[in-house]
Amino acid sequence: NIQAAILEQGGTMADSMWVWTAVDHEYIDTYQLEIPEGFYDEIEGMSFTETAQYFLKMFPQITLSLEELKAAWVEMAEEKYRHDVKLKKGLKSFLEELKKRGIRIGMATSNSRVLAEGLLESNGIRDYFDEIWTSCDVKAGKPAPDVYLKVSEELRVKPEHCLVFEDVPMGILAGKNAGMRVCAVEDAFSAHQIEKKRELADYFIHDYDEILTEKYEVL
Repeated sequence: NIQAAILEQGGTMADSMWVWTAVDHEYIDTYQLEIPEGFYDEIEGMSFTETAQYFLKMFPQITLSLEELKAAWVEMAEEKYRHDVKLKKGLKSFLEELKKRGIRIGMATSNSRVLAEGLLESNGIRDYFDEIWTSCDVKAGKPAPDVYLKVSEELRVKPEHCLVFEDVPMGILAGKNAGMRVCAVEDAFSAHQIEKKRELADYFIHDYDEILTEKYEVL
């Protein structure tokens, strides 16, 4: 009954979370920040804009405006996204198989649109996607279902016929809150959350080849 696949980007489609660790460390060194305990748990699932707002709230010594901070992050990360970030194993073959089967493909990402589009274009997979929306395009970031419901609406596929691919618990919850089935994707950045991911999701994969070879886990 699956008529559409909707994928998050960072950690789900690509091994990209290290980029933000590098960006964070640059700010930590420049502004001598002390990252409080639980900081990364708090920002999990937030939109790009929500994350920047939270960052400025937590670290008032950063005197940039919201738009200046977002622009700086994009500038710092864009080159890495275009040239250094690698796609997850088997992803392109999986996208090709979806197209062959007439399954619609959407992206629902918490990332910046500039970075999301850049990664797709540099890896030659932009044309596989029928719709691309970010959490900044809707009222609330994940775990709210807004961005997944938006992609579903634009794809003209009912939520119950959508399969979401996500790498972190807040994203998985967003898909479930949208009334969709969710496949959790292994990622080194969220390895410490693997049990929570398995608890929340319907399926689990280590890479996209496991779908094509029918070795995915049904949870």
